[in-house]
Amino acid sequence: MTTPGEVERTLRAELRGEVDFGAAARALMTMDASNYRRVPLGVVAPRDADDVAAALRVCAAAGVPVVPRGGGTSIAGQATGVGVVLDLTRHMNALLSVDPAARTAVVQPGLVLDRLRDAVRPYGLTFGPDPSTHSRCTLGGMIGNNACGAHSVAWGTTADNITELAVTTYAGAAHRIGTGWDGAPRGLRELVGAHLGTLRTGMPLRFSRWISGYGGLDALLPERGVRLAEAFCGSEGTLGVVTEAVVRLVELPPAPALAVLGYADESAAADAAAGLLPYGPLTVEGMAEDLLGGAAGPAPAAGVAGPEGGAAGHVGGVAGLPRGRAWLFVEMADEGGAQAVVRGADALDALVVTDPARQRALWRIREDAAGTATRTPDGRMAWPGWEDCAVPPARLGGYLRDFRALLAAHGLRGTPYGHFGEGCVHVRIDFDLASAAGVARYRTFSEELADLVVAHGGSLSGEHGDGQARAELLPKMYGEDVIRLFGAYKDVWDPAGGMNPGMLVRPARLDENLRFEVLPATPFAGAVARCVGVAKCRTGEPGGPGVMCPSYRATGEEQHSTRGRARLLHEMLAGEVVTGGWRSPEVAEALDLCLGCKGCRSDCPVGVDMASYKSEFLHHHWAGRIRPLAHYTLGGLPGWLRLIARLRAAGAVNTAARLLPVPLPGLARERALPELAKRPFTRGTHGRPVGRAAGAAVVLWPDTFTEYLAPEVGHAALRVLRAAGLDVSVPRTRGRVCCGLTYLSTGRLDRARKVLRRTLDTLGEIPGPVTVLEPSCAAALRTDLPALLPDDPRAARLAAAVRTVAETLEEYAPDWRPPRLDRTVVGQTHCHQHAVLGDAADRRLRERAGLVGEPAGGCCGLAGNFGFEPGHHEVSVACAEEQLLPALRAAPPDALVQADGFSCRTQIAQLGGVRARHLVELLADGLADDTQP
Repeated sequence: MTTPGEVERTLRAELRGEVDFGAAARALMTMDASNYRRVPLGVVAPRDADDVAAALRVCAAAGVPVVPRGGGTSIAGQATGVGVVLDLTRHMNALLSVDPAARTAVVQPGLVLDRLRDAVRPYGLTFGPDPSTHSRCTLGGMIGNNACGAHSVAWGTTADNITELAVTTYAGAAHRIGTGWDGAPRGLRELVGAHLGTLRTGMPLRFSRWISGYGGLDALLPERGVRLAEAFCGSEGTLGVVTEAVVRLVELPPAPALAVLGYADESAAADAAAGLLPYGPLTVEGMAEDLLGGAAGPAPAAGVAGPEGGAAGHVGGVAGLPRGRAWLFVEMADEGGAQAVVRGADALDALVVTDPARQRALWRIREDAAGTATRTPDGRMAWPGWEDCAVPPARLGGYLRDFRALLAAHGLRGTPYGHFGEGCVHVRIDFDLASAAGVARYRTFSEELADLVVAHGGSLSGEHGDGQARAELLPKMYGEDVIRLFGAYKDVWDPAGGMNPGMLVRPARLDENLRFEVLPATPFAGAVARCVGVAKCRTGEPGGPGVMCPSYRATGEEQHSTRGRARLLHEMLAGEVVTGGWRSPEVAEALDLCLGCKGCRSDCPVGVDMASYKSEFLHHHWAGRIRPLAHYTLGGLPGWLRLIARLRAAGAVNTAARLLPVPLPGLARERALPELAKRPFTRGTHGRPVGRAAGAAVVLWPDTFTEYLAPEVGHAALRVLRAAGLDVSVPRTRGRVCCGLTYLSTGRLDRARKVLRRTLDTLGEIPGPVTVLEPSCAAALRTDLPALLPDDPRAARLAAAVRTVAETLEEYAPDWRPPRLDRTVVGQTHCHQHAVLGDAADRRLRERAGLVGEPAGGCCGLAGNFGFEPGHHEVSVACAEEQLLPALRAAPPDALVQADGFSCRTQIAQLGGVRARHLVELLADGLADDTQP
């Protein structure tokens, strides 16, 4: 019998690509975006089709299964496997050619969909299928699942948009298939010829979202033109590996318009959807108010009209949508088509939106709402598994009513939404998949839901494939003759059964291999399991929206994505692949490049907070051991700075830092230390009210950075708050208040709790709002403080009192008019402000002050202690180069540079060569001289 070591050695000898059978590589591939987990033998990243063929030959000779994998965003378990996983994203990710005249492109399987769409957009073209994971799903994965997306009502499924495929089978044989029998494996033509009756009469009545099983097999009928490539789509890696594809492109409408229709309830919207299809829509998307939370919305903006061009009514509306409790988003090729839909629809209310920016804003409502489907109203997680059943559109209303009743009968909750124009419903359900009783309920519900879908003439999968979640139930949908034909079809392509076994044919049970069963019943395990693997953190294109995940954007390595780190922590807790527990070197290596930016807290659809996970890991990892020097130097920064201030030694330290030939122990040699302030901010200001204003009493928090490194920011804040009429005081603390941030970032949680208790003892009662100038400190006080001291009511009170400067001014001095600066502003929004605090108030304040422009997105890359730690400089610079530094270079010469975070200002000074300033400094410069405190 061939051992794993022998397979690994043979693969290394035969392939040019990477071969990794190590614990970390295997752990990263145990899961996709489903509820399932299978542990692979090893991971191979082939460089080209020859490598794929060699890997398949080696694995076939050894009897080792193979699973091709793209972005790992499959939600039914089909991108997991127990043999060798082929990672097709690392090298085989090219757009090989584009033919605008023929409207085709040649792609490799690891190409991300958005890269294809960006490349062909200048020709006025796009690839029609557009699943919600378009920023990270790959063309190979879309072919494997026969992916669809919102626009398939007009442009079809992936199978409808494929003309040719290059496929390599388990034994290494190459096939090029398109239309006709050329390239077909031996025996396929004979198999089809022997089962023409079954293909013609045994397959259920088809509709556009008929995706389940080998549902496209009837494309091989002679009257349908023997479309081999179309039939191969949706095979979920069970037949062979796609190494190249020729795809069709479609023309983008130059001026699409969006009709948003409001209905009394979900059933009314669902019943109406099929009636809109004769208008030729590009999309018909549906959702109900329980997906939105019922927030009241603003009046329509420019470019928005109601029926017949009048103003749309919003009484009873939600989130800026028309009146109603459910909505259809109907995209048409032009405004005339959208107005025709409004006139013809029996809707309660409607909007027609022509402005592209407003359309994007409305689509964001729909996309953001989809993120809320991962949580129930009481905060419980909702899981995939039955995400995309589809029924004929005309039967959607009845199906949804029955579906809601079935959920209620099982005591389950979920929020349906999706592609109503094609009868495809997305929903995540709050299954209990950790207990035996919960798993039993999952099975029973799955069986009954499959019966319900079939009773409505539907497909168990409408776009994401069956995988392990539904393949066991395919006999409910297809007769035994068809199921046997599916098995024979699989065997013609893969007679040895080595391609992704357990999927579609001879499937694994839907209630085995669940990823939750290996986890301990601890709060930390529950937090780690929250990552469902949708891989929004793998959106690695420079300049992408949001912050998450800067180290992945810099390295492109899965282990440095939020999902990758969560997977490694999952396997650490399971103890099967990653066996070192809290001392695991694999987890430590992956978390070493986590900047602690907290971008995942806001940008991840399920709110994974990797910064907190990292703190917890480091707390255990270094327990009872001597820590790295950086944990004592940078992690203990507040204590060191307080000591230097007491000794009045700032000048001497600054001189020593400039003259020392080597960096201080535990610090990166590439970094110059910021200068310490010779006079701390509170020396001479603490404890006394500033000004004689009759306005609200405000406490100005003396954070470590303002106190010892940037007192000018504190003095500017005093001027601005006084000018706004506020009664400002600075606590008499003698440096004894601290948010604990540096102790948190280095995992010294016991020390952080001690510091925070001392802070609460020192402060006493808080008389009013606490204005915090440093965003990272404000974020720590608002979220980490109550999490670390949940039983201390003072922690919750202080957290609730925290305000940014902009929030303080907006809430307590709403009539104050800031000075008009009328300048362009560039710079950086602090990651923690983006992730925890939000910057809506800051945006409004900048607008009132006449500051035009936007700070850069992404992460500055310094991230507190991260950029000063040895080994991080290259990644730190790469993060800055993603958005921040290009924005500075492109700015007008007279632009103001704003960065409220001390780390951001330090990075801008050291890498950009310019001085950035806090927003309060910019405002203070515009005040008259008589506002000096």
